[in-house]
Amino acid sequence: MNAIVLSKHGKPDVLKVTSVPDPHPASGEVRVKVHTIGLNYAETLSRRGLYGWAPKLPYVPGMEAYGEIDELGQNVTHRHVGERVIVGTQYGSYAERIVVQETQVLPAVEAFSSEENAAFAVNYLTAWISLFKMALVRESDTVLIHAAAGGVGTAAVQLSKNYGCKVYGTASSERKLELLSSLNVDGAFNYVKGDFEEELKQHTGNGGVDVVLETVGGEVFRKSVKVLRPFGRIVVAGFASFDLKKWNPVSWIRTWKDLPRASISNMARNSYGVMAFHLGYLFPNRRLLIRTWDELMAFVSKHEIRPVVGHTFQFEDMWKAHRLMESRQSMGKIVVHIS
Repeated sequence: MNAIVLSKHGKPDVLKVTSVPDPHPASGEVRVKVHTIGLNYAETLSRRGLYGWAPKLPYVPGMEAYGEIDELGQNVTHRHVGERVIVGTQYGSYAERIVVQETQVLPAVEAFSSEENAAFAVNYLTAWISLFKMALVRESDTVLIHAAAGGVGTAAVQLSKNYGCKVYGTASSERKLELLSSLNVDGAFNYVKGDFEEELKQHTGNGGVDVVLETVGGEVFRKSVKVLRPFGRIVVAGFASFDLKKWNPVSWIRTWKDLPRASISNMARNSYGVMAFHLGYLFPNRRLLIRTWDELMAFVSKHEIRPVVGHTFQFEDMWKAHRLMESRQSMGKIVVHIS
């Protein structure tokens, strides 16, 4: 079969399609024939050797995919051949076939296309957990979503708007602000050209916001603290401004400076909270993950929410997909077709 095996860290052009033996499932495992792959920012960090959750080289990258089960291992009781599924995993989805534990696949969403199924699990679980499990968002809350035109951002906008919240979003270009307007945000700010802190205060009458979903870091995080109302909550679910270069000590200092940090004294003085989570660490807790997935699916079905797929690529052009994601020009989810 064809796969992308990461044998060395580097720029996007290290992602080359090669031929490897077909995998076969052991007891309790299933094999999935992959149709589409959802790209995640963490995979660009893994490619560069900057992601602690990645396995040792060599390995096949990729955290999520959509496809159909084509082979079962022994003792598989809840899945069947031909079933359309979404795969969530630590690595391995950049391949024509992937073998995972049967507990690592979720039923595909019947109403979604192949691209939408690949675009759904990681981004929407991240947004759902950030807003509804960590921040415990309420209908009366005002929510600020950073990098709101990206995969997690568009998911968070859709979820919070459909819940009844007032929603503001930041993005890095006018084209992305147009996308946010199409998603009916209450206000959209270009945090590169303008000062979202001041613009947001004007929109809210200096009232601030109740919840911030923070995925950028650096100055964006520091300004987010300043726009929180008392009893406000910031959930850190990413760090898009991460720009550490192994052989550049200056970048180490800059990256360290830009890491989101919580000050207990500031939190006590202004009555706000800072939280963080990583979806990957929840994968082993299958009972919690399934309960959360069922809640998410009930909400998405009720409100007829569909993922925003912004860009599609062919498998041999995976390096182009990575390059686009790192350029900060992408919108919505990047999806790669493999079959």
